[in-house]
Amino acid sequence: MKISIAIPDSSLSDESTQLDKSRKISLIARTCAIFQVQTIYLYHESLGTTQDKSLLRTILRYLETPQYLRRTLFPKISELKYAGILSPLKIPHHTYTSDSKKVKTGDIREGIVFFAKGGKYVDVGLDKPIQYFGHEKEGRRITVQFKAGFPEFSIKQITRNEVQQYWGYEVKESANLRTLLSSWNSYVVLTSKKGKIIHRTQKFFEEISNTSVLVVFGSPERGIHEILGNSIHGIPKSQILNFFPEQATETVRLEEAMLGTLSILNILTRN
Repeated sequence: MKISIAIPDSSLSDESTQLDKSRKISLIARTCAIFQVQTIYLYHESLGTTQDKSLLRTILRYLETPQYLRRTLFPKISELKYAGILSPLKIPHHTYTSDSKKVKTGDIREGIVFFAKGGKYVDVGLDKPIQYFGHEKEGRRITVQFKAGFPEFSIKQITRNEVQQYWGYEVKESANLRTLLSSWNSYVVLTSKKGKIIHRTQKFFEEISNTSVLVVFGSPERGIHEILGNSIHGIPKSQILNFFPEQATETVRLEEAMLGTLSILNILTRN
């Protein structure tokens, strides 16, 4: 199963300081990395602010970016004021050595295209740049695979779909939740305490185990039913599910809902 999630741009409305907002985004990113989320969709919700959306987008992308590329892709900006307290993801493309001698044929890395000495090169976090013969513009982030390791260093550009292991998430934006759902052509899980209790929907979990699924979360102030209104019942291939039956708290916070929901889906959809 390939999981994507949708969260509102008002996800940080229950936090009062940038420090607390940054910590919350770090937890969201960690949860997405643990459960191999492919895409994080940020949809606009009535209580969302431009400032919070920018903070969400920037920190999520920053944390997914390999450390050796961050200084190039992320200049000093106010949104990253608390970058030092963010928990690292340590996903596969973050953990490679900078020692050129350890690079082997078949290794895959993220890199940034740049010009030097009249030619194109890629910075892939090594102690020397690698010559690049592709068509991407300077400053573009790309994925490359080594056709030859040390000392020849020949590379080819590949897509993320060609990488067998988990290769991080993408962050995309949508005008609103209805727009996102109308363009999604696979299964949808709408999380709500008003939904069906999950043990009554085992057949649905069997159906989604080998396909792409969008898991939708509401905001701290408004649930999925309030956001979508009557249109919630007309979404194709969807189920409204309660992953926290008989919850003792009045609400389940977004970061808690994500961790719990994705943990349960990870178990129930295993063949």
